[in-house]
Amino acid sequence: MNVLSTEKKLAILSAMVEGNSIRSTERMTGVHRDTIMRLVVRTGEKCGRVLDQKMRGIQSRFVQVDEIWTYCGIKEKRLREEHDPMRMGDQYVFVAMDAETKLIPSFRVGKRSPENAYYMMQDLRERLVGRVQLTTDGFRPYLFAVEDAFGANVDYAMLIKTYEDATAVQEKRYSPAQIVNALPIPVTGNPKPFRISTSHIERQNLTIRMQLRRFTRLTNAFSKKLENLKAACALHFAWYNFCRVHSSLRVTPAMAAGIASEIWKLDRLL
Repeated sequence: MNVLSTEKKLAILSAMVEGNSIRSTERMTGVHRDTIMRLVVRTGEKCGRVLDQKMRGIQSRFVQVDEIWTYCGIKEKRLREEHDPMRMGDQYVFVAMDAETKLIPSFRVGKRSPENAYYMMQDLRERLVGRVQLTTDGFRPYLFAVEDAFGANVDYAMLIKTYEDATAVQEKRYSPAQIVNALPIPVTGNPKPFRISTSHIERQNLTIRMQLRRFTRLTNAFSKKLENLKAACALHFAWYNFCRVHSSLRVTPAMAAGIASEIWKLDRLL
């Protein structure tokens, strides 16, 4: 049986985490795209276990949570009766980020639903130590999810953003609506007003779209299966936390958070 060498595996994974598509990686490495996808899924599953083990007992002061949109197989508006609406169509990645160390302690892939908001907050609470200031966007299910997970042991606020009506002005196609107002709303505890922000997590959304090719808009580089999407996200966040030196920190987020003592080589994720 043919088995890829470690060098070839590292070349493939290096290309994937730096934002290359599967087919471009296939052309660069000479490895068939199906083999590449199997490697990504297998490595992503291991990365998920590593993150679950390492992301524990995190001491954080300021955490921001947001969701980033993508889709699996087909876009939501094109779903038909024969499609599984839970596994295909619109999918969201719920991401929590420490605003100071830039660490990603928790993420969840699924529909933008109250159930996933609940499980996301439960998972986040299990990984944090002590009281934190938490900021989310205006997704209403967070209100009940945060209360159920953290109780009164959190300083929680929502940042409600208002966008202009894109239909009322002549905008170019695909251009995003302009933000008219961002209203910070304290919900629980005593959150510091100047720390009520989602700027860091929204910048992280850009990092995801830049480093994960399947998140690039207006291309055919989308996930065909939900399992592939989950594995690719786990690989990305493990690489981001442990292997990628953050430009503003000069170390990896895991080192800044005290979880790791050195920069991990990519082969530790194999």
